[in-house]
Amino acid sequence: MSSNTRAALLVVHPTRPEAAKVAQALAAKLSEHGYQIFSNHSSLVPGSSEYEREKHLSSIEVAIVFGGDGTILRGAELVLGSTVPLVGINLGNVGFLAQVRQPSIDEIASAVLAKKFHGEPRLTISYSVERAGSVVAQGWALNEVTIERGRSQMAELFVQIDKRPLSRWGSDGVICATPTGSTAYAFSAGGPVVWPEVNALILLPLAAHALYSRPMVISPDSEIVIDLESDSAEIVGDGIRTFNLLMGDRVTLTRGVHPIHLSYIESGVFTDRLVAKFKLPIEGWRGERA
Repeated sequence: MSSNTRAALLVVHPTRPEAAKVAQALAAKLSEHGYQIFSNHSSLVPGSSEYEREKHLSSIEVAIVFGGDGTILRGAELVLGSTVPLVGINLGNVGFLAQVRQPSIDEIASAVLAKKFHGEPRLTISYSVERAGSVVAQGWALNEVTIERGRSQMAELFVQIDKRPLSRWGSDGVICATPTGSTAYAFSAGGPVVWPEVNALILLPLAAHALYSRPMVISPDSEIVIDLESDSAEIVGDGIRTFNLLMGDRVTLTRGVHPIHLSYIESGVFTDRLVAKFKLPIEGWRGERA
């Protein structure tokens, strides 16, 4: 690929025909303007090349995701460590990571050609697992990191924040979420909705047997350490990256080094996405008062 060639990554949900259809139309439009097209499923996007992160990331100008919030999380994996805008296209199911309104192919192509996106750098979480003095696993998440109990017993967790003990929880597990993830698993478990521009981490025990087990909003500069005191558990990042934990393992959670540059074609505010997702009652709203 020559240095003058512009390149785009199209991230497609593999089992949603409408995602492939829209991606194909956009690929054809961008190819007319000399773009090199890459895809995570090149067989679904004729004329595209299979994307290899280590090989192609440095040349990608924008990543466009056709699918739901889960597909956007997969797309985040493909651009982590870069400033590539990650644009989620709503295909009918309103989520929190995509546009509220589905733009036309021409609107998407025009935004790509003009490099006109409205970006929202999103906080990520990094985690590491230490076992017998050695780091045995590392990972990251855009939405949340969870520690979940084994099948046969609750998870016994000793939680420490900034090198000070907080509590011991016998529980189904614990969620550590970003503001982006506050509307995902953490929300379902009773956590607060946190606007994306707020820099914070949310710590939320799951069905804890403890006097104090409320959701907590923590500085993103804090270090959260969780020691596993039961036989086994599992750590999961964004429901994608998993690792089996053993008694004595220590999990350390911190702000991620690399944010994800979640971007939109239209400017907008998180409030609109919240209203659209939950169909909140706003009938009769008269706009701003003079």
